[in-house]
Amino acid sequence: MSAGTGIESLAPGQFAPETVYLNTAATGLLPAPAVAAMHDAATAHSRGRAGSEDHFEVVGAVRDAFARLVGVSARRVATGGSAAVFCGLIAQSLPDGAEVLCAEGDFSSLVNPFHVRPGLHVRTVPLEKIAAEVRPGTALVAVSAVQSADGRIADLRAIGEAARAYGARTLVDISQSAGWLPTDASAYDFTVCVGYKWLMGPRGTAFLTVPEDLGGLSPVFAGWVAGEDPWDSTYGPVTALASSARRYDHNPAILAYVGALAGLRLVEELGPERIAAHDVALAERFRAGLGRAGHRAVPADGSAIVSVAGLGSVTERLSAAGVRAGARAGRLRVAFHVYNSVADVDAALAALS
Repeated sequence: MSAGTGIESLAPGQFAPETVYLNTAATGLLPAPAVAAMHDAATAHSRGRAGSEDHFEVVGAVRDAFARLVGVSARRVATGGSAAVFCGLIAQSLPDGAEVLCAEGDFSSLVNPFHVRPGLHVRTVPLEKIAAEVRPGTALVAVSAVQSADGRIADLRAIGEAARAYGARTLVDISQSAGWLPTDASAYDFTVCVGYKWLMGPRGTAFLTVPEDLGGLSPVFAGWVAGEDPWDSTYGPVTALASSARRYDHNPAILAYVGALAGLRLVEELGPERIAAHDVALAERFRAGLGRAGHRAVPADGSAIVSVAGLGSVTERLSAAGVRAGARAGRLRVAFHVYNSVADVDAALAALS
């Protein structure tokens, strides 16, 4: 890093990437405390230590941390392992004939559960037209806060206003925004989020937020952990579901949740506003460098994700130069997060040239 560049990693010492890592939109890096916690938990379990199989305490801590991050009470947060399963839960709870409005090219885990549920009418329109396309009879608007393919940010305020005007519910996938873009989940009926991207947790962690009245979802995936007292719900039908969103929990991957806590605590410590300023500044520097080199990024103002048409095939060349990036929808996709710095931006630009 040369003197005076001004933007260093926000978390020095917590990460040890062996490459210039610009692929957070696919998978975030694990902070060192997460790796240590998972190692300790796995060791305890391998040795049969008392309590090593009881996961409710750590899952509760993760639930609390995520709730604070997105501005809702913990009773409104369900935990599981897959955003697609939570979307499927919502899809199964819609009445036959319901219309679901989605954005073209949105992430499959969000939209496919509605396409495969018989009896629903899924209507797809360009992202920028979502708000204008809400109409009488639209039951649900399902959209990602930030598009996975190219980093475009949805106009959630306009979408929310349009949905309320027509009595439609909102489902917002915040998997590509929570962790760097300040998020108020209480502004929407439902949100889903995976924990292995910008929240820097392991795969196997996912979250659903629901309204205070729990959203009226049918708990079709409820197992013993969804009981008001899980240890009294291990055999036969669960006679008393949890009085909170925990009734929608899936049996969690314990080690993943042990690791998830460290990433959430880091995001909470740094603050999404500070992280957003850092990540977006790096993305804007990269966009400017692309422009000087004659490349044009997909317009996505204020996004930490940069997508460039015509460069989807350069990831191998970047990898050979020690730069990890991704290719999505035929385009180069790079993403900047807390462990990145100006030096990483410049290394990527140099590799491209």
